Amino acid sequence: MADHQEASLTLPSAPESVPTARRYVTEVFNEWDEAGGAERAGLLDAVLLIVSELATNAVVHTLGRSPAFTVVLHLDRHESLHIGVMDSHPRMPRRLPAAVQQDNGRGLVIIRTLVAESGGKITVEPSDVGGKTVWVALPWPTPAPRAAPREAKA
Repeated sequence: MADHQEASLTLPSAPESVPTARRYVTEVFNEWDEAGGAERAGLLDAVLLIVSELATNAVVHTLGRSPAFTVVLHLDRHESLHIGVMDSHPRMPRRLPAAVQQDNGRGLVIIRTLVAESGGKITVEPSDVGGKTVWVALPWPTPAPRAAPREAKA
């Protein structure tokens, strides 16, 4: 397998694009995950929640100023998985104060918690076209090496 793999998909900024983004990420993840295993199954669950939250933010919080968003995936030497969601709205994500009571707006809190639990990191980079990309980097679990078969003693 290559040392570095990339995939991306651009979707319209519409609510129905969020499940499409999740399906796409699942397909790419499964293609890249040749070994499988419980560690990566748990990682996929976290990745799908992260993609759902970031894609939803790209649809809801760009206020119609970003007609599309792009989901980007990078796998580096089987060490880290980078997930990015890029939109063309210039406003950077903001944390809500803990005291604010509302039914939504906690997506970044969820993402930060998942990222912290996995030992990853989250960054936001402005884009050349005036928008931004929210990046999440997560460790890519390495499967344990298989033990050599033991010889039976007589």
